[in-house]
Amino acid sequence: MSVGATIPETYLDLFEKRAFAHLATLMSDGSPQVTPVWVDYDGEHILINTARGRQKERNVRNDSRVALCILDPENPYRYLEVRGRVVEITTEGADAHIDRMAQKYTGQERFLWRVPGEARVLLKIKPEKVIAH
Repeated sequence: MSVGATIPETYLDLFEKRAFAHLATLMSDGSPQVTPVWVDYDGEHILINTARGRQKERNVRNDSRVALCILDPENPYRYLEVRGRVVEITTEGADAHIDRMAQKYTGQERFLWRVPGEARVLLKIKPEKVIAH
C-alpha cells in the first residue's frame, strides 16, 4: 500500500481500463452521497463528466470536498482511493469528453443518453490524499 498526494505511475492504468469509480460528495446537510461514475485523468486532475444540475454537481458547488475509489476490474483487491477537492467546474471540452468516455466505457462513438438541452460539465478534482492498495 502506498499513501501520498500523487497517483502512482503503477496505478495510472486504472484510467485506461473500463474501471468505474464511486464518487462521494457531501449533501447540504453534511450527509454523504455516492454515485458510480466514468472516470478520467489528465495528468493533474481526475475528471468526472456530469450534466449541469445533477446532485453531484450541486453538492460540489456547495462543498468542493470529494472522495472516490476506483477498483481494478481485473482484480478488485487492487484499488485507488483519492480524497481531494473539485477545483474547477467547466463546460469547456465537456461535450467532446463525454463522447470519449462513451467510446471507452460502451464502445459507442458518441454518448447515447444525451438529453436535448442538457449542458455537460467537467468536474476537475485535485488529489490531496491518494491511497493505492
